[in-house]
Amino acid sequence: MGGLGAVLAGTPALAQEGGMVGAPHAWGMGLQEAGGPIKEAIHDFNNLIFIIIVLITILVAGLLAWCLWRYRAEANPTPSTTSHHTLLEVAWTVVPVVILLVIAIPSFRLIYYEDRTPNADLTINVQGRQWYWHYSYPDHGNFAFDSYPIPEDQLPPERRHLYRLAVDNELVIPIGANVRVITQGYDVIHSFFVPALGIQRYTIPGRALETWMRADREGVFYGQCNQICGTNHWFMPIAVRAVSQADFDKWVAEARTRFARAEEPAAPALAAPAQTDDTVQIAEARR
Repeated sequence: MGGLGAVLAGTPALAQEGGMVGAPHAWGMGLQEAGGPIKEAIHDFNNLIFIIIVLITILVAGLLAWCLWRYRAEANPTPSTTSHHTLLEVAWTVVPVVILLVIAIPSFRLIYYEDRTPNADLTINVQGRQWYWHYSYPDHGNFAFDSYPIPEDQLPPERRHLYRLAVDNELVIPIGANVRVITQGYDVIHSFFVPALGIQRYTIPGRALETWMRADREGVFYGQCNQICGTNHWFMPIAVRAVSQADFDKWVAEARTRFARAEEPAAPALAAPAQTDDTVQIAEARR
């Protein structure tokens, strides 16, 4: 592992994989554990919707069972000829409208909450490319680096479960900081998606989109591009490592030297790699 991975490996607090908190796991149920306030708000909204769905399901199932029993042929040999009922007509019109309002109001509040933060502590530029991520820190010397997945044969046995999630250069942020994220696309549309932090934003060529994230605990939060973007779409994992402010400052000091560049070189034009094994495909994508 090179690049930023070497920087992280040199910092004991950052090298502990036990800090991983944002990743899928076998037989997982529900949403990933929240790593920040945005995902906590998503959890709250999801719980509200779940309760509403359960209540509606119970009500409809109960009404259906009651109708099957009450109006079965044996108990009701002469079918009713009723075709209209004003109260019922009003009820099944008004009740759904009320339910939709109960859903819509917190939904709009959540959308606006996710959109942007008025008090950003730092800004990170995220650019999706075929097929890797390019990150830059304009508030800290404007250094930049690329992030590629680590091939399975280069992962130690204890980290093989992170295949297609682990990357060579992780995106590092300080815990408790409101991080403004500006996304752009270089070639086609990609999507920057980290479930545990509640962040998802498209990276569209020719447009700059804004969102934000905050991690309230140390650890690594994994995500992936969730917009089908070509042959190597699955070669775009995301790893966001949240560290203390002191560790972040140390990392920035070394990263500014390691990743300093006079000007950003143009990203290479990539042809779709041959469909061989994963290691060969990643090697081709890096050329």
